[in-house]
Amino acid sequence: MSTPAATGTVVYQIDPQHSAAMFKVRHLMISNVKGEFTKVSGTVTLDPTHELSAVEITIDATSINTREPDRDTHLKSADFLDVEKFPTITFRSKKIKPEGKDEFKVIGDLTIHGVTKEVTLEVDSLTPEAKDPWGFYRRGASASTTINRKDFGLVWNMALETGGVVVGEDVHITIDAEFARKA
Repeated sequence: MSTPAATGTVVYQIDPQHSAAMFKVRHLMISNVKGEFTKVSGTVTLDPTHELSAVEITIDATSINTREPDRDTHLKSADFLDVEKFPTITFRSKKIKPEGKDEFKVIGDLTIHGVTKEVTLEVDSLTPEAKDPWGFYRRGASASTTINRKDFGLVWNMALETGGVVVGEDVHITIDAEFARKA
């Protein structure tokens, strides 16, 4: 394996104070409920050839926040995320494909509720590296994907008397991450 100096590979730590994983899902088939996980960590390895580039993200499932405490409690319960058994959500890349200027498809394994499925994160706006006043080089990126929650064992729902259900199946996920390395 090549050394980082020889390959130009750079490893960054995801900055938890400047990163979040957001989601939205249909509620009552009429509107979107949005929420976020406020504790996101991991690493981003960038290689100019992208052969050695990698992304590893860990999300603390207990940090879910939809601005409604009762809903958050329900989402943490065994009906949904079951955070007692599955306290983290993880993503580990397997392949990164450039798609244009500062845009990538990151294919990898997403694990939610103990179930692992391959997903593709659409990454846009990978920023150039900038030096901050505290001695770090930083970059940022946004990534998004849509999953079917039932594929991950999140099957709770309730039928409405007018037709439809309380919670939609498609979950739209966006990750905004800032990552840093020591200068």
